[in-house]
Amino acid sequence: MKINFDININSEIPKYQQLVNAINNALANNTLSSGDALPSVNAICNTYSLSRDTVFKSYSILKEQNIIESVPNKGYYVANDTRKVLLVLDTFKAYKEVLYHSFVNNLPKKVIVDVQFHHYNINNFKTIINNSKGKYYKYVVMSFDNKEVFNVLSEIDDSKLLLIDWNIHSKPTNNFVFQDFGMSFYKCLEDAKTVFKKYKKIVFVYPDFTYHPIETIAYFKKFCETHHLKFKVVTETNNFNIKKGEAYISVSDRILGVFLEQSRELNLEPGTDVGFLSYNETPMKKFIYKGISVISTDFKEIGNKTAEFISNDETMQCYIPTKLILRESL
Repeated sequence: MKINFDININSEIPKYQQLVNAINNALANNTLSSGDALPSVNAICNTYSLSRDTVFKSYSILKEQNIIESVPNKGYYVANDTRKVLLVLDTFKAYKEVLYHSFVNNLPKKVIVDVQFHHYNINNFKTIINNSKGKYYKYVVMSFDNKEVFNVLSEIDDSKLLLIDWNIHSKPTNNFVFQDFGMSFYKCLEDAKTVFKKYKKIVFVYPDFTYHPIETIAYFKKFCETHHLKFKVVTETNNFNIKKGEAYISVSDRILGVFLEQSRELNLEPGTDVGFLSYNETPMKKFIYKGISVISTDFKEIGNKTAEFISNDETMQCYIPTKLILRESL
């Protein structure tokens, strides 16, 4: 045989799945390409001491995935150059949709994307990563704050892994496309300094159910203390009530809904009586009410850069700027 597959007879992974993974790996590493002949069933059986049923099962799975094809009386061949990429996101929200569509729309036609969501659950995350080993050309992962994440990700080759969104559990050799939740956020607050001074107090609403990076709180406090602004951080939101003369910053769109509802009930005018600054731009926020002010990175650009990593073999390490967009709500 022209290629050698790594089959571990002592592994917990079924042998048929090991063979599927090995062929996918060979495609990802360009050891195999479109039109290449695969070893015959007999050749694999004899070389790796596998049963014919095991090899047939592996080839059947690959045929169902349109990765290989069979030619009567000739054997099995690589069907095309299609490469599979795994995209692991935390949850699917409006701004993640912008990222996703930007990503897939900028990929070569031969790339297929599988999307999975970990929902900040470490067991889900482990299952997704462990079940994906050897099946994908490259891996794009949105990390989260759990001490086990680093070890799980360390099992993926650095050259095939791209971390996106939040710089947590990364190492210097990782490829990444991050946004900055610290100093870049602080600079956006600086840009809104004049507007904030219209209000008696600035309230950062950081609900206990959020997974937003906590470092933004430290930079918020630093900003308010530097400019002698009265401030408060609210984490308990069950009895959240807005007050005239206060401006609110929130990382949750649920709180935006509560703010707008209470503004209407209390006859308070956003941008005059009360203010609101939302985190993460979505396509609808410029149309809600008279426009919602936001602090946001460019999720479309994150998608563009992520697609760029998939399309070539170059190192990718970059931060996408965070910007302030002022609208009528502040």
